[in-house]
Amino acid sequence: MNISQPIGDSRRQTAAEEAFERLHSDIISLRLPPGTKLSEVEIAKMYQVSRQPVREAFLRLGELNLLQIRPQRATLVKRISLQDLENTRFIRAAVEVEVVRKACQTASTEDLARLEASLAPQKAAVDAADTSRMHQLDYEFHRLICESAGCLPAFRTIAENKAHTDRVCTLELSGDNGMAEILEDHTNIVRALTARDEEKAVQMTRKHLSRLDTTLTRASEKYTDYFED
Repeated sequence: MNISQPIGDSRRQTAAEEAFERLHSDIISLRLPPGTKLSEVEIAKMYQVSRQPVREAFLRLGELNLLQIRPQRATLVKRISLQDLENTRFIRAAVEVEVVRKACQTASTEDLARLEASLAPQKAAVDAADTSRMHQLDYEFHRLICESAGCLPAFRTIAENKAHTDRVCTLELSGDNGMAEILEDHTNIVRALTARDEEKAVQMTRKHLSRLDTTLTRASEKYTDYFED
């Protein structure tokens, strides 16, 4: 299943960008779980590209703290760091709250209609218990908010920081009412944006982001081999 959306834009991609996005997706979806050893040669063969694009993708993922690059030794998919999670959650919340504030002020009727329309396929994904589809739609929802605020470049920051939390969410999203809670949060955010209720939109956004607390506790206890520190 492919649950990670591309971070980049829609322009024609280079082989390095395609390799990055495929690896990024495989790491976030846990097809490549924490601790997995990676070889440039094997990945290049799997993705049917030369080693250079894979090397560039490895370096980018290393900068995002998703890979541990060990010269002359196998590269590892990094285990989930609780400290990294804390740092990235802080950054994401700071950016996303301000984006939502601006969206309340600047979102057009067309922007709000697109956000409203995005809820129906999310509900279909929840009803079908389709975790992969819900992850894709979650990325799209947050991107639409950035567009509505006229702050699309902010989505890169959100997406890069979201990558760390999404590995945790992948472990737990299919259980309990995880997807239903996400849909409820998204619905409440859209309602607040439509009403131009800035404080309510911020409140709902903070609630949405805070749900990771419980998810993180459950995942770290259940999948101890995937975590460090």
